[in-house]
Amino acid sequence: MEMRCPVGTKCDPRAVPDRDLVPAHAEFRGPVLKQELRALLETHRVDEIATVARGTRRALGLLTALTFDRDPAIGWRAVEAMGAATARVADDDPAAAREHLRRLHWLIQEESGGICWRAPEAMAEIVALRPTLFADFIPIVIHLLHETAEEDLAHFRPGILWAIGRLGSAGAAHVGDVVPSIVAALDHADPQVRGMAVWALGRIGCSGAVAAREGLRDDTGAVEVYEGGELRHTTVSEVTRRALGGGATQA
Repeated sequence: MEMRCPVGTKCDPRAVPDRDLVPAHAEFRGPVLKQELRALLETHRVDEIATVARGTRRALGLLTALTFDRDPAIGWRAVEAMGAATARVADDDPAAAREHLRRLHWLIQEESGGICWRAPEAMAEIVALRPTLFADFIPIVIHLLHETAEEDLAHFRPGILWAIGRLGSAGAAHVGDVVPSIVAALDHADPQVRGMAVWALGRIGCSGAVAAREGLRDDTGAVEVYEGGELRHTTVSEVTRRALGGGATQA
């Protein structure tokens, strides 16, 4: 598949943050650092993880690995923490943060040799926190819905829909091209896809398309929604109710 990638520069490996602002466990410790990051994810200490990443850029790569965790809630927390951590890194070293985004984009492609299935969500979380700095990545994330190979969409589609919804109004200038595809996903056989399509449409201001589908209000298909650091089990009908104003589900 053809993917667009913005031009970025390599970070300067000599750049070192103020060590007084970095906690002791941010030092390089090999595999131990990954264990410590997971322990922080278990208690949803996102801000502390962001501080760790400021001290060692290696934390960003380890958070990418932790999106594969056997516990889906840990994987989602790793996505959230990666957004906060990369945003914190961007404040000191925008080039390093941009390089990480480029790496995530590369990890969506089969040529990378190691696909990161949660890369779209991670990219969206990062960009949503720094939409001006990473404005050039907004259309890249949104158009993953069209540019991802069909054989890969079976796995990527729910995450891409979530990513589009996470960008929300920040993607307003680019989302028009993919709205028909999101609306079409309301009829998908997988309830997770239907639920994420509803969620995305509500977040981008297209809830009218949801309201027009009466059947969604009675759709009991199972959906997982990450919010408040927890992975919540709900239904398409409940996501629909919230999208239509009965309590908006947030990222």
